Amino acid sequence: QGQLVESGGGLVQAGGSLRLSCAASGRTFSGYAMGWFRQAPGQEREFVAAITSTGSSTQYTGSVKGRFTISRDNSKNTVYLQMNTLEAEDTAVYYCAASPLTYYTPTSATSYNAWGQGTQVTVSS
Repeated sequence: QGQLVESGGGLVQAGGSLRLSCAASGRTFSGYAMGWFRQAPGQEREFVAAITSTGSSTQYTGSVKGRFTISRDNSKNTVYLQMNTLEAEDTAVYYCAASPLTYYTPTSATSYNAWGQGTQVTVSS
């Protein structure tokens, strides 16, 4: 089925930056749309960003627009989430996910059929 492994999380001060990476193995990475979701304590998992299989189109949730950038390198089987101007409200476990909806940027978790284990991002105010 394949595996997704996130990295790059950590503790950062408000206003700082982090770049998350998600390395995929065991699947044809370039055939999948990819997404990032996050889940804060006591809250439901929420959509953050998504990118089509070729990287031609992206989508973001409103609260991260202009601060976060999703990108991918199909030659490295990796998707990235560059997070700038971080806020305390961005504190959560971040998950990457793969969707067979190749040409779309799905925002619903039900559209994804593979998930990583998550990486913690903590923003101190």
